[in-house]
Amino acid sequence: MTPLSRLHWHVLLILLAALRGHCRYIQMRDATEDALVLLNTDIKRELAQEQMYRRSLRCIDMLSIDGQFTFVAEQPQLHCALFLIGDPEEYITIEYNLVNIDCLGGDILKVFDGWIIKGEKFPSSLDHPLSTSERYTDICEDGNAQSITRSSQNVAMIFFRVHKPGHGFTLTVRKTPNLFPCNVISQSPSGKFTMIIPHQHRNCSFSIIYPVVIRISDLTLGHFNELQLKKPPPKGCGGAGDFVELLGGAGLDPSNMFPLADLCHSFHGSAQMKIGCDNSVLRMVSSGKFINRVTFEYSQLDRQLERQQGNSVEEVCSPLN
Repeated sequence: MTPLSRLHWHVLLILLAALRGHCRYIQMRDATEDALVLLNTDIKRELAQEQMYRRSLRCIDMLSIDGQFTFVAEQPQLHCALFLIGDPEEYITIEYNLVNIDCLGGDILKVFDGWIIKGEKFPSSLDHPLSTSERYTDICEDGNAQSITRSSQNVAMIFFRVHKPGHGFTLTVRKTPNLFPCNVISQSPSGKFTMIIPHQHRNCSFSIIYPVVIRISDLTLGHFNELQLKKPPPKGCGGAGDFVELLGGAGLDPSNMFPLADLCHSFHGSAQMKIGCDNSVLRMVSSGKFINRVTFEYSQLDRQLERQQGNSVEEVCSPLN
């Protein structure tokens, strides 16, 4: 199975595991086929050159392309979720074209700024400027079905519940450029990315839902007015206001992950780490005083091959030598 195919299956397993036992009407075959289509970059390019893409939504669904999407309940759908993901350098905007739900009767339509699975959030509460409650947009409470919601990163999520057959909603999803992407969930198990935090007091996490090999080729911390500050690194990075850390875990929230390594001084060269976790994260902490920058590549780690070569890949996500 190719890495891309494995990613498709892995994402589907995460979505289904997150809502296992809560949604009674999952259409497995259609959901699988559609996810494979939506994550195909060739089809995405073809659709971008044509008219707006339209299709119906299922109770458990995922979208990675622009278009207009409609959900109409054929029977009561009580625990539904729509996962939205874009490229790293994109925001997601959601426009509500038509909302026909019974809020007083218990229907819901809520947008979450990020992803949340089994109580674990991305971005974590430490990496997002808003509190958890402020990250929800509730159409029933706001009473403004014609508004537009924009995510703070390349992922967002919609929770909905519709009791009456024939009721539902229509929304339009578009992507807009993000010049300085901060928190990112990668659509691919391999790639290259440069994260820049320009004089901002914030934390940024790049999440890869896969065990990976991460190779950092350039790290600049404390860069100000073209002068590189020369200070001895502190013992560990706990006392440094600007640093990069590598994390691993089985869940979604970086704040709940196992710390594997940290870097708090600049270098130009190559640093590599193998992370044998289901989810791997590179996280940059910035004091806001400097322009911080890190460039890295990542590729999928073959845990079976690592074991054959004598490397230990533990479920506690210890780094591999």
